[in-house]
Amino acid sequence: MKYKPLLFATIIAFSQCTSDDSNDQYKKWTNYGGTKDAARYSSLDQITTENVNQLQVAWEYHTGDASENSQIQCQPIVVDSILYATSPKLDLIALHVATGKEIWRFNPFEVLGGENSWAGTNRGVTYFQEGTIRRILFTAGNFLMSVDALTGKPDLSFGDKGKVDLQRGLSENENDEFLLVSNTPGIIYQDKIIMGMRVSEGLDAAPGYVRAYNIKTGKQEWVFHTIPKKGEFGYDTWDEQYIDKIGGANNWSGVSLDEERGIVYVPTGSATYDFWGGFRKGDNLFANSLIALNANTGERIWHYQIVHHDVWDRDIPSTPNLVTINKDGKKIDAVAQITKHGYVFVFDRVTGEPVFPIEEKVIVKTEMDGDENSVTQPVPSLPEPIMRQFIGEKDLLSLTPELAAETKEMIKGVEYGDMWLAPSEKRPFILFPGFDGGGEWGGAAVDPESGIMYVNSSEMPWLIEMIPNEAAGLKKGEISGKSIYANNCANCHGADRKGNTSAFPTLLGLNQKYSEEEVHKILRNGRGGMPAFRHLPQVERDALVNFLLEKTVKGEKKELSGGKEKLISPYLMNGYRRFLTKEGYPGINPPWGTLNALDLNTGKILWKTVLGEFPELTAKGIPQTGREGYGGPVVTKGGVVFIGATEDEMFRAFDKKTGKVLWETKLPAGGHATPAVYEWKGKQYVVIACGGGKSDKSGDSFVAFALP
Repeated sequence: MKYKPLLFATIIAFSQCTSDDSNDQYKKWTNYGGTKDAARYSSLDQITTENVNQLQVAWEYHTGDASENSQIQCQPIVVDSILYATSPKLDLIALHVATGKEIWRFNPFEVLGGENSWAGTNRGVTYFQEGTIRRILFTAGNFLMSVDALTGKPDLSFGDKGKVDLQRGLSENENDEFLLVSNTPGIIYQDKIIMGMRVSEGLDAAPGYVRAYNIKTGKQEWVFHTIPKKGEFGYDTWDEQYIDKIGGANNWSGVSLDEERGIVYVPTGSATYDFWGGFRKGDNLFANSLIALNANTGERIWHYQIVHHDVWDRDIPSTPNLVTINKDGKKIDAVAQITKHGYVFVFDRVTGEPVFPIEEKVIVKTEMDGDENSVTQPVPSLPEPIMRQFIGEKDLLSLTPELAAETKEMIKGVEYGDMWLAPSEKRPFILFPGFDGGGEWGGAAVDPESGIMYVNSSEMPWLIEMIPNEAAGLKKGEISGKSIYANNCANCHGADRKGNTSAFPTLLGLNQKYSEEEVHKILRNGRGGMPAFRHLPQVERDALVNFLLEKTVKGEKKELSGGKEKLISPYLMNGYRRFLTKEGYPGINPPWGTLNALDLNTGKILWKTVLGEFPELTAKGIPQTGREGYGGPVVTKGGVVFIGATEDEMFRAFDKKTGKVLWETKLPAGGHATPAVYEWKGKQYVVIACGGGKSDKSGDSFVAFALP
């Protein structure tokens, strides 16, 4: 921890500052998403469509701890004079809002032990105030921590000396360990923080229960079983033989809160294994659902399942937006949920009734041996989709004759077309919409005055190939390094270890780059966006390291003793692979990324514009193509939509009425995070994390912009 001389002055400013507009929640940015309704809207209007082109850098803060493939996905929050955020290595930082000067910095691993253990991305923090108590709650790996907001010191009365292990309570065996991190912050309701988490996407995954903890003590207050227990609603939508061994159905994208009604809205991801569901026959409630829970008790009020029996990894990817719309002259308090596959679902916030009709549409019949896919999937009549959802031959990349010829070769033997084509052991196929959207974790922004949603969408094709799982042929309890790699690493790095872009680097030749000790350390602690694998038993980590370093070990197959029996999928997905040309262009015609304005009152798209570019293509006279994007937009009363997100490392401002680009600037690294908007002493600021680390270089800074 570091403490700066600026602290005393900041405490005075913090405690004395009041606002004449204290009743206007949208003038503040004290929550992930700005406010608890996740509007990502600011009612500040000093920056307008007329003067936004005058924005200048107000301050820049460097965390100093970027590393290979590290990222900063954090959207800061602002409480009076202090901005709170996290660094690539998960340090919690407090900065002065006007200067970016560091007030204090807290390294969670001084408390947790280890060297940046349980690494992974973090998208924000949570603020709590009651009387003189002010706390920042945030997660580092599988720990929820409470820190004094003014000093950066751990709150030793919270949990076990300032920390709560989120692994506890997920299994009847308290010694069970899982791959578990919580990369999106929780939300405060009264004296509780409501939390989700990220889990493994394999059959070793923890069940993705949603839990509430007492903010002062760290004690668990309630739990909602997203994979139901026997006797609970939804249990009959699973295979009873295996339900107790299935994981996932977790809330990794965060929650939204109707504080007045005491309702928390929880989107969930898919159940495991993501791409073969033979052990979970049925619709699988409450996976891939939007769930309304009583925020005080955790009891279900209503739910809607957006994808049945998911085998496409179509997690519900972002916090839902709470908004009041005007439909046919009637005001409706609604909740709007974007999806990876380009649909936006809108429900009455209280009853769960769809605002626009939703059809259960019969889908194309494709499935793998031993699996049983759902016959139908929900398709909303409105709102209009934010992206195309079908690719035919005319959609294959043809910007130049050379690219057309290359794509024609790439597509040979690959099936494509319908968005509901499912994984098959018989052939590879194009998943479109893709793994990362459509909409993604950056979320949508909604203007509460107009009911218009602003959301960026990626139009990236991905290639799915299913291969036999070697581990399925092993004897009970037997392991091998290759099988452990297949079940834990192949989804990202491919069965051939060749990787896929710099986000999933090649693991070939690892023995020429790292020692055995260094590989063990990376597995224990994680690195960049890769979480730690310390939940694997030591015997499994040893076998995995030998395989990665291509070491020949006598009697490689070993008996695993003392561990619980694991389900083994007969098939594995052979790596997350974008369908790209050798130059790195998506194998379909543009647009590859868009920004959309969607009127939630009518369900109609008002405008659509490309977001991002490949400068070398633009220089050749090819119209801007758009690019895949991570991070989302914010919208302001001043008429401006701000967004980074793209790998061209630009930060842009758009006219919210027309979609016209009003201003853009080059960032130090990609802004793969959603910005935050705040005011200090009459000046409006816009700040964004510049962490890069997707297919672009990694960065370590937060940059704030303001008018001269």
